[in-house]
Amino acid sequence: MNENVLDQSQIVSAGSASTKEEAIREAGAILLEAGAVTDEYLAFMFEREAMTSTYMGNFLAIPHGTNEGKDTILRSALSFVRYAAPIDWDGNEVRFVVGIAGKEGGHMEILSKIAIIFSDDDEVQKLLDADSADAMLELLGDVNA
Repeated sequence: MNENVLDQSQIVSAGSASTKEEAIREAGAILLEAGAVTDEYLAFMFEREAMTSTYMGNFLAIPHGTNEGKDTILRSALSFVRYAAPIDWDGNEVRFVVGIAGKEGGHMEILSKIAIIFSDDDEVQKLLDADSADAMLELLGDVNA
């Protein structure tokens, strides 16, 4: 069984969503398909977003579920979706939506690794310019470490 939180199959280099709601759905669907969450997890992602925006700056949003939804998480995983056109996320431009499911609090470590990558403008530019999911996975490789 694969223990990586992020696989190439969980990276979409050209997302299809055009709204925040669609983007959260898209991120959640990847987690579901990866076998990381049950289909109830999506509702907890929307609940979290209603409480506080998951926009992080530098074109990044990290939708994830509430603590009440932790029983719907089967294993820690990420979904990573890049958008060609910015999505309006509460008035902010988002080009990357990273869905997170963290088993037993594992999401804090994953969140900090994502935050480190996205705090570096050069790394963000490389992710914007990457020509494939494979290239993006290489740039994000540290999240699996």
